Amino acid sequence: MSIKIFAFVAGLAAASAALAQPAQLEVNNAWARATPGKSETGAAYVTIQSPTADRLVSASSPVAKKAELHTMSMQGMVMKMRPIAGLDIPPGQPVSLKPGGEHIMLMGLNQALHEGQSFPLTLDFEKAGPRTVTVTVEKAGSNGPPQR
Repeated sequence: MSIKIFAFVAGLAAASAALAQPAQLEVNNAWARATPGKSETGAAYVTIQSPTADRLVSASSPVAKKAELHTMSMQGMVMKMRPIAGLDIPPGQPVSLKPGGEHIMLMGLNQALHEGQSFPLTLDFEKAGPRTVTVTVEKAGSNGPPQR
Protein backbone atom coordinates (compact mmCIF):
# COMPACT_ATOMS: atom_id res chain seq x y z
CA MET A 1 0.00 0.00 0.00
CA SER A 2 2.76 2.47 0.92
CA ILE A 3 4.49 1.75 -2.42
CA LYS A 4 1.29 2.72 -4.27
CA ILE A 5 1.00 5.95 -2.26
CA PHE A 6 4.68 6.74 -2.89
CA ALA A 7 4.25 6.11 -6.63
CA PHE A 8 1.14 8.32 -6.70
CA VAL A 9 2.89 11.18 -4.85
CA ALA A 10 5.98 10.85 -7.06
CA GLY A 11 3.74 11.00 -10.14
CA LEU A 12 2.03 14.15 -8.87
CA ALA A 13 5.40 15.77 -8.14
CA ALA A 14 6.65 14.96 -11.64
CA ALA A 15 3.46 16.32 -13.22
CA SER A 16 3.71 19.52 -11.15
CA ALA A 17 7.34 20.00 -12.19
CA ALA A 18 6.39 19.54 -15.85
CA LEU A 19 3.61 22.11 -15.56
CA ALA A 20 5.94 24.58 -13.84
CA GLN A 21 8.39 24.56 -16.78
CA PRO A 22 8.31 27.82 -18.73
CA ALA A 23 6.63 27.74 -22.12
CA GLN A 24 8.85 27.47 -25.17
CA LEU A 25 9.31 29.96 -27.98
CA GLU A 26 6.53 29.38 -30.53
CA VAL A 27 6.38 30.11 -34.24
CA ASN A 28 2.87 30.02 -35.72
CA ASN A 29 0.87 31.07 -38.78
CA ALA A 30 3.75 30.54 -41.21
CA TRP A 31 2.65 31.49 -44.71
CA ALA A 32 3.82 32.95 -48.02
CA ARG A 33 2.10 34.37 -51.08
CA ALA A 34 2.12 32.49 -54.36
CA THR A 35 4.62 33.98 -56.81
CA PRO A 36 4.35 34.56 -60.58
CA GLY A 37 5.99 31.96 -62.83
CA LYS A 38 9.49 33.37 -63.25
CA SER A 39 9.77 35.40 -60.07
CA GLU A 40 13.06 34.93 -58.27
CA THR A 41 11.83 36.44 -55.01
CA GLY A 42 9.11 35.76 -52.48
CA ALA A 43 8.39 36.51 -48.85
CA ALA A 44 7.40 34.46 -45.83
CA TYR A 45 5.51 35.65 -42.78
CA VAL A 46 5.15 34.18 -39.28
CA THR A 47 4.02 35.05 -35.77
CA ILE A 48 6.59 34.52 -33.00
CA GLN A 49 5.97 34.47 -29.27
CA SER A 50 8.38 33.68 -26.46
CA PRO A 51 8.08 33.73 -22.66
CA THR A 52 11.58 35.25 -22.50
CA ALA A 53 13.36 37.87 -24.58
CA ASP A 54 15.05 36.51 -27.69
CA ARG A 55 16.20 37.69 -31.10
CA LEU A 56 15.56 36.27 -34.56
CA VAL A 57 18.96 36.45 -36.28
CA SER A 58 18.59 34.54 -39.57
CA ALA A 59 16.43 32.31 -41.73
CA SER A 60 16.95 29.68 -44.41
CA SER A 61 14.86 27.45 -46.66
CA PRO A 62 15.61 24.90 -49.36
CA VAL A 63 13.20 26.74 -51.71
CA ALA A 64 15.60 29.70 -52.04
CA LYS A 65 19.30 30.28 -52.42
CA LYS A 66 19.15 32.95 -49.71
CA ALA A 67 16.74 34.20 -47.04
CA GLU A 68 17.09 37.56 -45.32
CA LEU A 69 15.21 39.40 -42.61
CA HIS A 70 13.74 42.60 -44.09
CA THR A 71 11.68 45.56 -43.00
CA MET A 72 9.63 48.05 -44.99
CA SER A 73 9.09 51.71 -44.18
CA MET A 74 7.79 54.83 -45.85
CA GLN A 75 10.42 57.37 -46.88
CA GLY A 76 8.50 60.37 -48.07
CA MET A 77 5.97 58.97 -50.53
CA VAL A 78 8.00 55.85 -51.32
CA MET A 79 7.86 52.46 -49.59
CA LYS A 80 11.44 51.24 -49.05
CA MET A 81 12.57 47.74 -48.16
CA ARG A 82 15.89 47.02 -46.49
CA PRO A 83 17.60 44.08 -44.79
CA ILE A 84 17.89 44.05 -41.00
CA ALA A 85 20.47 42.25 -38.85
CA GLY A 86 17.88 40.78 -36.50
CA LEU A 87 14.48 41.17 -34.94
CA ASP A 88 13.94 41.49 -31.19
CA ILE A 89 11.28 39.23 -29.66
CA PRO A 90 10.05 40.80 -26.40
CA PRO A 91 8.92 38.43 -23.63
CA GLY A 92 5.25 37.49 -23.70
CA GLN A 93 4.38 39.69 -26.69
CA PRO A 94 3.61 38.21 -30.11
CA VAL A 95 5.66 39.59 -33.00
CA SER A 96 3.95 39.27 -36.37
CA LEU A 97 5.94 39.38 -39.57
CA LYS A 98 3.47 40.55 -42.21
CA PRO A 99 3.15 42.30 -45.58
CA GLY A 100 4.18 45.95 -45.39
CA GLY A 101 6.40 45.36 -42.34
CA GLU A 102 9.03 42.90 -41.21
CA HIS A 103 9.22 39.74 -43.29
CA ILE A 104 11.56 37.01 -44.47
CA MET A 105 12.70 37.74 -48.01
CA LEU A 106 13.30 34.60 -50.08
CA MET A 107 15.81 35.34 -52.84
CA GLY A 108 16.86 33.13 -55.71
CA LEU A 109 13.76 30.93 -55.61
CA ASN A 110 14.40 27.49 -57.07
CA GLN A 111 10.88 27.51 -58.53
CA ALA A 112 7.67 29.51 -58.26
CA LEU A 113 5.67 29.20 -55.06
CA HIS A 114 2.22 27.79 -55.91
CA GLU A 115 -0.95 28.19 -53.86
CA GLY A 116 -1.55 25.11 -51.71
CA GLN A 117 2.04 23.92 -51.60
CA SER A 118 4.16 24.05 -48.44
CA PHE A 119 7.86 24.23 -47.67
CA PRO A 120 10.18 24.18 -44.65
CA LEU A 121 11.61 27.38 -43.23
CA THR A 122 14.25 27.39 -40.49
CA LEU A 123 14.44 30.41 -38.20
CA ASP A 124 17.54 30.86 -36.05
CA PHE A 125 17.14 32.55 -32.68
CA GLU A 126 19.93 33.86 -30.44
CA LYS A 127 18.75 31.92 -27.38
CA ALA A 128 16.17 29.36 -28.55
CA GLY A 129 18.32 28.16 -31.46
CA PRO A 130 16.92 26.89 -34.76
CA ARG A 131 13.18 26.29 -35.23
CA THR A 132 11.87 24.74 -38.44
CA VAL A 133 8.27 25.43 -39.43
CA THR A 134 6.12 24.49 -42.39
CA VAL A 135 5.12 27.47 -44.52
CA THR A 136 1.81 27.22 -46.40
CA VAL A 137 1.58 29.08 -49.71
CA GLU A 138 -1.59 31.18 -50.00
CA LYS A 139 -2.98 32.80 -53.15
CA ALA A 140 -1.17 35.82 -54.61
CA GLY A 141 -2.38 39.03 -52.98
CA SER A 142 -3.48 37.23 -49.81
CA ASN A 143 -3.19 38.95 -46.45
CA GLY A 144 -2.56 35.69 -44.65
CA PRO A 145 -3.98 32.28 -44.01
CA PRO A 146 -7.71 31.99 -43.33
CA GLN A 147 -8.54 32.40 -39.65
CA ARG A 148 -9.21 29.00 -38.14
